Amino acid sequence: MSDSSTYENPGAVSALSGTFQRMEGVNYRLFSPEVSNLESVFFVETDPARCQGCGKCQVQCPTGARHKQPDGTRDVVDPAACVNCGQCLTICPYRAIGEGTSYVPEVLEKLKDPNTVVVAMTAPAVRYALGECFGLPVGTYVGGKMHGALRRLGFDYIWDNEWAADVTVMEEGTELIERLHDGGTGDRPLPQFTSCCPGWIKFCETFYPDLIPHLSTCKSPVGMLGALAKTYGSEETGVVPENVYTVSIMPCIAKKYEGLRPELNASGQRDIDATINTRELAYLIKEAGIYFTALPDEEADPALGISTGAGTLFGTTGGVMEAALRFAYEALSDEVLSDLATTAVETGRGLTKVTVEVPGFGPVRGAVVSGLDKAAMVCEKVRAGRADYHFIEVMACPGGCVNGGGQPVDPSIMDASLFKKMVASVNKRFKMRRIA
Repeated sequence: MSDSSTYENPGAVSALSGTFQRMEGVNYRLFSPEVSNLESVFFVETDPARCQGCGKCQVQCPTGARHKQPDGTRDVVDPAACVNCGQCLTICPYRAIGEGTSYVPEVLEKLKDPNTVVVAMTAPAVRYALGECFGLPVGTYVGGKMHGALRRLGFDYIWDNEWAADVTVMEEGTELIERLHDGGTGDRPLPQFTSCCPGWIKFCETFYPDLIPHLSTCKSPVGMLGALAKTYGSEETGVVPENVYTVSIMPCIAKKYEGLRPELNASGQRDIDATINTRELAYLIKEAGIYFTALPDEEADPALGISTGAGTLFGTTGGVMEAALRFAYEALSDEVLSDLATTAVETGRGLTKVTVEVPGFGPVRGAVVSGLDKAAMVCEKVRAGRADYHFIEVMACPGGCVNGGGQPVDPSIMDASLFKKMVASVNKRFKMRRIA
């Protein structure tokens, strides 16, 4: 790979060791972790040689995992407390925070192996951000060009995560209906929390383990697609599962943690072999010399690549809730919900409440929250028995997956003046001085 090095910082030597690669302005440790060491992996990590101790990351951290070090720098002190959302990375003005894992070298090797069938599993939010890396306006849809680029990179199949999101809608909606009919009794209480966001799931498991029964039992869409790729997908293509290598392409750093979870081996093998994010995909396309903006639009592959469009909603906050409530409404009433947006009755403090009157059943109350600080507020209400909801969608990143920690980083964050950076550097050196 070109330009592999330690963290780049003119005039300073990085305190981190290993091989690193700068991709789309972010530094990555070229490291593919194993399931066995999952709990000890830092998916985001700070280079103290670049950190100026400004504290922005510590303020941004929703769990308090980042702490001030003796030299004034900030870093994650324990991976158990970090939910891997990567919001600290997106806010750092000095690019001192990078990713502690990258499957890029492994993926490249698999793409070259004639005996390996490499499957791309793409998330909805990626296709609305990837174009930014190639000079296109923010939010430009580039799904067709992304498919074309993946084929030119050597991926054998492109199976769309929107297809799996449709499956999630049916499964999660069915579970909601069952909980409603049961009145939230037994081991499946109400409200039902969504289970699509790995940052939120780790947050709940770590800080609110008593609320785990409220989580939907459904895997995330890519968790479902990984298992299907090595079972149904294998049968449809005639490729033995042992030769299938699945690559999850996500807007999210936490999805790398999710892909390594020991639960994701329902197919008898790893359901997700590797996870890369939007920035890493852009890097691969550029390194391959693919003229992205000139590519013709292409479709995903059939069998596991065609979707209704409901799965597209998963990329933004409120999308999972809307898709699930529409499904529940139709299943409970045998009628089509015409306009869910008109039923939103209250928005405040980062929480949107929605009530849907279902004919023959009564009101079904939902809530949408993005950002884990707001999620904590909702969790406290549920724990205290004061949350009058049936269904709650939670996403770790403000605004949802479109603002995930693996998306292109806003260049304006780096617009801080040279004067401010100079002052920060002087302050750091002053704090590190010791009187002889």
